[in-house]
Amino acid sequence: MALFLSLKKSILNLNLNMMKKNMGKTDRIVRIILAAIIGVLYFTNIITGTLGLVLLLASVIFIFTSVISFCPLYTIFGLNTCPIESKK
Repeated sequence: MALFLSLKKSILNLNLNMMKKNMGKTDRIVRIILAAIIGVLYFTNIITGTLGLVLLLASVIFIFTSVISFCPLYTIFGLNTCPIESKK
């Protein structure tokens, strides 16, 4: 039982360290605008079928990543659009 709790704590600490903000304000705004455009196009039946569903799913992911200011793909590719905070 103690091993399980230790493992759980390690995983939680790893997840918290991995999910540092890596998206700047401009990036978040662009993603939300794109998600809104895709949503409007989907619900007005301009984009339909499989492509419409894939784009709708992408827009949901865009909104989610914008809300939490973290993009897993940015971590994989080593990108960071979040401004550097000055140390005082």
